[in-house]
Amino acid sequence: MNVRPRRLRRSAVVRSLVREHHVRVDALVMPLFVVARKADAGPISSMPGISRLTLDQAVDESRELYGLGVRSVLLFGVPDRKDAVASSNYDPQGIVQRAIAAIKKAVPEMYVIADLCNCEYTDHGHCGILDEHGDVDNDATVALLVRTALTYAQAGVDVVAPSDMMDGRVDALRSSLDAHGYTGVSIMAYSAKYASAFYGPFREAAGSAPQFGDRRTYQMDPPNAREAMREIALDIEEGADVVMVKPALAYLDVVRMARDAFDVPLAVYNVSGEYSMLQAAFERGWLERERTIDELLVSFVRAGADVIITYFAKDYAKRRSSS
Repeated sequence: MNVRPRRLRRSAVVRSLVREHHVRVDALVMPLFVVARKADAGPISSMPGISRLTLDQAVDESRELYGLGVRSVLLFGVPDRKDAVASSNYDPQGIVQRAIAAIKKAVPEMYVIADLCNCEYTDHGHCGILDEHGDVDNDATVALLVRTALTYAQAGVDVVAPSDMMDGRVDALRSSLDAHGYTGVSIMAYSAKYASAFYGPFREAAGSAPQFGDRRTYQMDPPNAREAMREIALDIEEGADVVMVKPALAYLDVVRMARDAFDVPLAVYNVSGEYSMLQAAFERGWLERERTIDELLVSFVRAGADVIITYFAKDYAKRRSSS
């Protein structure tokens, strides 16, 4: 038999007809950095095309994104004050709480996800409460996350997304949300979050770099994959509605392992470093922008992701809406 696979590659029409995987705009989530002080707004130098937004700008951006078909945003707050216990994080009038309420009022159908961590709000830059030895206290941090999540729920959030990697936090969050009547608030757990070098630009954007040490005692060691399956299994058992692998591009093998092992919605986070290195290549003419973004995003779908958090969401949606 004369087998010629090239027959199904002869034209754009046939290639589209037999294409196995597609990137859906409504499966994309756009991260937004929202500032408490107007003076902190503006372009992020290490992330070309991305800016810190005032509250009004975040609402306008959400409205535009929704019109383009991007129906979900992930909020990060840049507070006006920091302390050792992240008090601005659980303040009912904090910047994320106000952003949740404002976006839901302006664009009620927008699916609003709030990142749930403390690194942007602590003066030491770590993701939780420190003990007397300078280590992150797991259980004290979980209690702080629960306190903050309730204020997000009160503001009208659709999803809380704990990104701290503390043990037991999903169970504590689910129990507390349910006990306070917020049974409809979902949990998207950063279940396999690695201690990655690809987070550098984000730390500039959010002002969240640790003032000493690093986060390797709570974020995952990059060489480990089986451990990620254990972390994901624990979060599902504790009540996570969606689980996540972060970063995305350098961990596609982990994404595929998770897809094969678990039948729950799976998210990936196409992180700041992945975004910025491609932007640098685009600016220098080393890579073709549109084809590269398309290939990048479809790699996440092909690996098994249902939800893609990416700074390219708006760019991609604009092109799809005009095609």
